[in-house]
Amino acid sequence: MNVLDIELPEHQRCDAVSSMVYEANARVRDPVYGCVGAISSLQQQVDVLQTQLALAQAEVVHMRVRQSNQQHQQVTHAGANSSSENLYQSSMLLSSQTKSLFAMDMVVDQANMGHSLWSC
Repeated sequence: MNVLDIELPEHQRCDAVSSMVYEANARVRDPVYGCVGAISSLQQQVDVLQTQLALAQAEVVHMRVRQSNQQHQQVTHAGANSSSENLYQSSMLLSSQTKSLFAMDMVVDQANMGHSLWSC
């Protein structure tokens, strides 16, 4: 059966032709792997970028925790010399900052990290 003999809805024909042209050009550039080689290379790049993103997100969380701890220490030292009202306001500020720290979404698919969908 020839690929061109398959009946496709008219709105998908242009995409099918574009796909066949892309696959043919990829096969010319890489006779062994063709477009699968390109897909595999792109998947590896995605995996590396996801790892870099996870590391950057972890670094942001670490920096926020450190900043929160520093502010807490400043509040503690300032509280010894200030009125109870100032201490209460400072603790409320620290509490709101801590809540925003833990509200940050961090999505890391650790189960698939380092495993490509396209690897053989």
